[in-house]
Amino acid sequence: MNKPLYNFFTNDHHRIEALLNKATEKAGEFEMESYLQFRIGLLTHIKMEEKILFPAAQKANNNIPLPIAARLRAEHGALTSLMVPPPSAGLVKVIRHVLEKHDLAEEEPGGMYDACEALTKNQVNELLEQLSKVTEAPVHPHNTAAYALESAKRSLLRAGYNYDEIANTA
Repeated sequence: MNKPLYNFFTNDHHRIEALLNKATEKAGEFEMESYLQFRIGLLTHIKMEEKILFPAAQKANNNIPLPIAARLRAEHGALTSLMVPPPSAGLVKVIRHVLEKHDLAEEEPGGMYDACEALTKNQVNELLEQLSKVTEAPVHPHNTAAYALESAKRSLLRAGYNYDEIANTA
Protein backbone atom coordinates (compact mmCIF):
# COMPACT_ATOMS: atom_id res chain seq x y z
CA MET A 1 0.00 0.00 0.00
CA ASN A 2 1.67 3.19 -1.20
CA LYS A 3 0.55 6.07 1.03
CA PRO A 4 3.48 8.46 1.36
CA LEU A 5 1.51 11.34 2.91
CA TYR A 6 -0.27 9.03 5.33
CA ASN A 7 3.06 7.49 6.31
CA PHE A 8 4.76 10.88 6.66
CA PHE A 9 2.14 12.26 9.04
CA THR A 10 1.54 9.03 10.95
CA ASN A 11 5.27 8.59 11.56
CA ASP A 12 5.37 12.17 12.80
CA HIS A 13 2.53 11.38 15.22
CA HIS A 14 4.67 8.56 16.63
CA ARG A 15 7.72 10.84 16.92
CA ILE A 16 5.71 13.49 18.77
CA GLU A 17 4.16 10.90 21.09
CA ALA A 18 7.62 9.53 21.89
CA LEU A 19 8.79 13.03 22.85
CA LEU A 20 5.84 13.45 25.21
CA ASN A 21 6.49 10.01 26.68
CA LYS A 22 10.13 10.89 27.28
CA ALA A 23 9.17 14.20 28.88
CA THR A 24 6.80 12.45 31.29
CA GLU A 25 8.50 9.11 31.96
CA LYS A 26 9.28 9.95 35.61
CA ALA A 27 6.07 10.13 37.60
CA GLY A 28 5.43 13.61 38.97
CA GLU A 29 8.32 15.16 37.02
CA PHE A 30 8.66 16.78 33.62
CA GLU A 31 11.87 16.58 31.62
CA MET A 32 11.59 20.09 30.25
CA GLU A 33 13.97 19.79 27.27
CA SER A 34 11.95 16.86 25.92
CA TYR A 35 8.73 18.72 26.65
CA LEU A 36 10.06 21.71 24.71
CA GLN A 37 10.87 19.41 21.78
CA PHE A 38 7.37 17.94 22.07
CA ARG A 39 5.83 21.45 21.92
CA ILE A 40 7.94 22.38 18.88
CA GLY A 41 7.16 19.06 17.20
CA LEU A 42 3.42 19.29 17.77
CA LEU A 43 3.15 22.91 16.67
CA THR A 44 5.26 22.22 13.57
CA HIS A 45 3.09 19.21 12.72
CA ILE A 46 -0.05 21.36 13.03
CA LYS A 47 1.62 24.01 10.86
CA MET A 48 2.30 21.40 8.12
CA GLU A 49 -1.29 20.24 8.14
CA GLU A 50 -2.83 23.72 8.27
CA LYS A 51 -0.53 25.41 5.74
CA ILE A 52 0.14 22.59 3.26
CA LEU A 53 -1.91 19.37 3.57
CA PHE A 54 -5.42 20.65 4.31
CA PRO A 55 -5.29 23.52 1.78
CA ALA A 56 -4.00 21.16 -0.95
CA ALA A 57 -6.81 18.69 -0.27
CA GLN A 58 -9.42 21.47 -0.26
CA LYS A 59 -8.09 22.87 -3.54
CA ALA A 60 -8.20 19.40 -5.10
CA ASN A 61 -11.76 19.02 -3.81
CA ASN A 62 -13.09 21.92 -5.91
CA ASN A 63 -12.18 24.29 -3.06
CA ILE A 64 -14.68 22.57 -0.76
CA PRO A 65 -13.34 21.80 2.73
CA LEU A 66 -13.46 18.16 3.71
CA PRO A 67 -16.28 17.50 6.21
CA ILE A 68 -13.88 16.62 9.04
CA ALA A 69 -11.62 19.64 8.50
CA ALA A 70 -13.57 21.99 10.79
CA ARG A 71 -13.33 19.55 13.70
CA LEU A 72 -9.62 18.98 13.17
CA ARG A 73 -8.96 22.71 12.93
CA ALA A 74 -10.83 23.31 16.19
CA GLU A 75 -8.73 20.60 17.82
CA HIS A 76 -5.56 22.16 16.40
CA GLY A 77 -6.56 25.43 18.06
CA ALA A 78 -7.23 23.66 21.34
CA LEU A 79 -3.92 21.76 21.23
CA THR A 80 -2.06 24.97 20.41
CA SER A 81 -3.63 26.69 23.41
CA LEU A 82 -2.58 23.76 25.62
CA MET A 83 1.05 24.44 24.72
CA VAL A 84 0.92 27.84 26.48
CA PRO A 85 0.62 26.93 30.20
CA PRO A 86 3.42 25.00 31.90
CA PRO A 87 2.92 21.23 32.04
CA SER A 88 1.04 19.64 34.90
CA ALA A 89 -0.34 16.15 35.40
CA GLY A 90 -3.84 17.34 34.45
CA LEU A 91 -2.67 19.29 31.42
CA VAL A 92 -0.70 16.34 30.05
CA LYS A 93 -3.65 14.01 30.64
CA VAL A 94 -5.86 16.34 28.60
CA ILE A 95 -3.24 16.68 25.83
CA ARG A 96 -2.93 12.90 25.57
CA HIS A 97 -6.74 12.50 25.47
CA VAL A 98 -7.21 15.06 22.70
CA LEU A 99 -4.26 13.73 20.70
CA GLU A 100 -5.60 10.18 20.90
CA LYS A 101 -8.98 11.19 19.46
CA HIS A 102 -7.46 13.64 16.99
CA ASP A 103 -4.81 11.29 15.64
CA LEU A 104 -7.39 8.52 15.22
CA ALA A 105 -9.63 10.81 13.14
CA GLU A 106 -6.68 11.54 10.89
CA GLU A 107 -5.24 8.01 10.69
CA GLU A 108 -8.24 5.68 10.67
CA PRO A 109 -9.29 4.07 7.36
CA GLY A 110 -11.26 6.69 5.46
CA GLY A 111 -9.97 9.40 7.79
CA MET A 112 -8.43 12.74 6.94
CA TYR A 113 -5.10 11.35 5.76
CA ASP A 114 -6.73 8.83 3.43
CA ALA A 115 -8.96 11.56 2.01
CA CYS A 116 -6.02 13.93 1.53
CA GLU A 117 -3.94 11.18 -0.06
CA ALA A 118 -6.71 10.34 -2.54
CA LEU A 119 -7.43 13.96 -3.45
CA THR A 120 -3.77 14.95 -3.91
CA LYS A 121 -2.46 11.74 -5.50
CA ASN A 122 -1.11 13.65 -8.51
CA GLN A 123 0.92 16.07 -6.39
CA VAL A 124 2.25 13.86 -3.59
CA ASN A 125 5.90 14.42 -4.47
CA GLU A 126 5.39 18.17 -4.64
CA LEU A 127 3.66 18.15 -1.25
CA LEU A 128 6.38 16.01 0.33
CA GLU A 129 8.95 18.47 -1.02
CA GLN A 130 7.04 21.39 0.53
CA LEU A 131 6.71 19.50 3.83
CA SER A 132 10.45 18.83 3.93
CA LYS A 133 11.08 22.58 3.83
CA VAL A 134 8.75 23.57 6.67
CA THR A 135 10.62 25.38 9.42
CA GLU A 136 10.08 24.59 13.08
CA ALA A 137 7.26 26.47 14.75
CA PRO A 138 8.56 29.03 17.23
CA VAL A 139 7.58 28.62 20.86
CA HIS A 140 7.49 31.16 23.63
CA PRO A 141 8.18 30.49 27.30
CA HIS A 142 5.22 29.06 29.18
CA ASN A 143 2.70 31.55 30.50
CA THR A 144 2.02 30.81 34.17
CA ALA A 145 -0.84 33.30 34.50
CA ALA A 146 -4.19 31.74 35.37
CA TYR A 147 -5.78 33.25 32.26
CA ALA A 148 -3.52 31.13 30.02
CA LEU A 149 -5.04 27.91 31.32
CA GLU A 150 -8.54 29.42 31.35
CA SER A 151 -8.13 30.41 27.70
CA ALA A 152 -6.99 26.87 26.86
CA LYS A 153 -10.05 25.47 28.64
CA ARG A 154 -12.36 27.69 26.55
CA SER A 155 -10.60 26.63 23.36
CA LEU A 156 -11.06 22.99 24.36
CA LEU A 157 -14.79 23.54 24.95
CA ARG A 158 -15.13 25.00 21.45
CA ALA A 159 -13.51 21.81 20.15
CA GLY A 160 -15.91 19.62 22.13
CA TYR A 161 -13.75 18.73 25.15
CA ASN A 162 -14.13 19.58 28.82
CA TYR A 163 -10.71 20.10 30.42
CA ASP A 164 -11.83 19.56 34.01
CA GLU A 165 -13.78 16.38 33.21
CA ILE A 166 -10.82 14.87 31.38
CA ALA A 167 -8.20 16.00 33.90
CA ASN A 168 -10.18 14.71 36.87
CA THR A 169 -11.12 11.25 35.57
CA ALA A 170 -9.33 8.28 37.04
